[in-house]
Amino acid sequence: MAKDKASRRPRAETPKGFRDYFGADVTERKAMLDAVAEVYHRYGFDPLETSAVETVEALGKFLPDVDRPNEGVFGWQDEDGDWLALRYDLTAPLARVAAQFRNDLPSPYRRYAMGPVWRNEKPGPGRFRQFYQCDADTVGSASVAADAEICAMLSDALEVVGIPRGDYIVRVNNRKVLNGVMEVAGVLDPSDPAKFEAERGIVLRAIDKIDRLGEAGVRALLGAGRKDESGDFTKGAGLSDDQAEVVMGFMAARRDTGAATAARLRELVGASTLGCEGVQELETIAELLDAQGYGPDRIVVDPSVVRGLGYYTGPVFEAELTFEILDEKGRKRQFGSVAGGGRYDDLVKRFTGQSVPATGVSIGVDRLLAALRAKGRAGAEAQGPVVVTVMDRDRMGDYMAMVGELRRAGLRAELYLGNPKNFGNQLKYADARKSPVAVIQGSDEAARGVVVLKDLVLGAQIAAGASLEEWKSRPAQVEVPRADLVRAVQDMLS
Repeated sequence: MAKDKASRRPRAETPKGFRDYFGADVTERKAMLDAVAEVYHRYGFDPLETSAVETVEALGKFLPDVDRPNEGVFGWQDEDGDWLALRYDLTAPLARVAAQFRNDLPSPYRRYAMGPVWRNEKPGPGRFRQFYQCDADTVGSASVAADAEICAMLSDALEVVGIPRGDYIVRVNNRKVLNGVMEVAGVLDPSDPAKFEAERGIVLRAIDKIDRLGEAGVRALLGAGRKDESGDFTKGAGLSDDQAEVVMGFMAARRDTGAATAARLRELVGASTLGCEGVQELETIAELLDAQGYGPDRIVVDPSVVRGLGYYTGPVFEAELTFEILDEKGRKRQFGSVAGGGRYDDLVKRFTGQSVPATGVSIGVDRLLAALRAKGRAGAEAQGPVVVTVMDRDRMGDYMAMVGELRRAGLRAELYLGNPKNFGNQLKYADARKSPVAVIQGSDEAARGVVVLKDLVLGAQIAAGASLEEWKSRPAQVEVPRADLVRAVQDMLS
């Protein structure tokens, strides 16, 4: 059996939960990320590339155990007995870098990072074990001006890649405000943070499900509990109706203006010092953004933003695309969130023992690229290279010279390197490469000092039924002097 397995040919298949990226997928993603990077660079952020491998200890969230040491991550034990793992996000490596090089880096330290991350989770439709992230963070500044800057930068990034104003909104909330609300609701005691910890966890999970469960479902989880359609019962936080009303009021506190929203939040947090501090931070962020021209058509204070409130320590932001698409069942729905972030002041503390303020945002690269395709800003068929065909094997130098001239002029070009015996196969290859033009020169053309340019795009259009007038105005095949090759190809591509 072992011998048969050893001699068996390997299966040519992608591992479960992974995928391959081809031509347009790679080039479109690179173009999008290059545009985002230009915005980040303009804001003074520096690029950072960290190792794809971190120690499990540095990752922190996933610690090895006997049964499954790589729970949640792809991990292994090296020859020294240390547990290593592929990074599962770009934030944990940043925390390690900020601690390791704290004496060398400027403070505050602004950085952006783009690259793949890996998660050892059960794959599903649209859910892969390797995917791309695009992060930008400021480490070392406690000022909410840093949070406002992240929001403005996110807004600019969305617009520069092709999401027009009016098709997106950046929503801002604050964990401190929610803490103040929970203090008023009686599930947070500032003098004893551990008290009511279980109840607060249930509250956070409940409000995070508002989109799926609706107001009635969240109210049930804030109270005694909820029984779903299958009959399964989920224990609630045990809040009274009055307590639950305070929490529900928090999620519905948005008003027509930022000032009105802040006023309503002040009513909800009452005398809570932490809650009032959070409201003040939201007011300051709104003022700073307004001073730069980022009005409510781009960025708004919105207490309904609840994703990540269990993780972040202060301001929280989320970029939502508001245009409609059709789901798999043909129903209209908004595209939804493509980026999120917030303030996380305790992450670096794991390494240094000292609290280091930090704030940042992460863009879902695949989701944003899907949004651009939905808007028609990406996904168009990419144009291939100009293909120089081979008519005479002994004239390869001449053909290579043509390719070189085209490339030096900034044109994408390649020489056919297959078997040139069947010329039809060369044109089939050019079609497969989505080539716009094929360059042809046999011995007769060479003797006359000319080349033939075959317009493959127009040729395909003619085959699809172009009018006679269109054919006469621009024939699919032209003969030009060899010396005019570059100019003629440029004209044909324009």
